[in-house]
Amino acid sequence: MARIAGVDLPRDKRVVVALTYIYGIGEPTAKKICEAAGVSEDIRSRDLTPEDQEKLRAEVDKYRVEGDLRRQISMNIKRLVDIGSYRGIRHRRGLPVRGQNTKNNARTRKGSKRSR
Repeated sequence: MARIAGVDLPRDKRVVVALTYIYGIGEPTAKKICEAAGVSEDIRSRDLTPEDQEKLRAEVDKYRVEGDLRRQISMNIKRLVDIGSYRGIRHRRGLPVRGQNTKNNARTRKGSKRSR
C-alpha cells in the first residue's frame, strides 16, 4: 500500500484517482503530479514501484496538502473573525459566508429547525 503525505492510497484505484484521497489534491492537480513524476495515469496504485512512489512523494511535497493546508485555512478563517469583517461575522454566527440566500435554504449552515 502506497503511503504519500501521511495518507494510505487505496490499492485498487488508478493513481490519478488515488491521489485525490489526499486533502488538497483534486483531479487536475493529480494529473499534473503524475505527468511531472513521469508516472502513467492508468497504472493501479498497487502496481507502483518503490521508485514511482518516491517520485510521487517528491512531487506531492511541492504542494501544500493535508495538515498544513487545513491549518492555513483555519488561520485564514480565524483572521477574518478576529478583524470583524463581514465574512468573519458570518463565520462566527454559522451563517452562509458567500452571499447565499438564507430566507428559504441554508439548512446546512443554520442547522435543522428541530435544534432550535
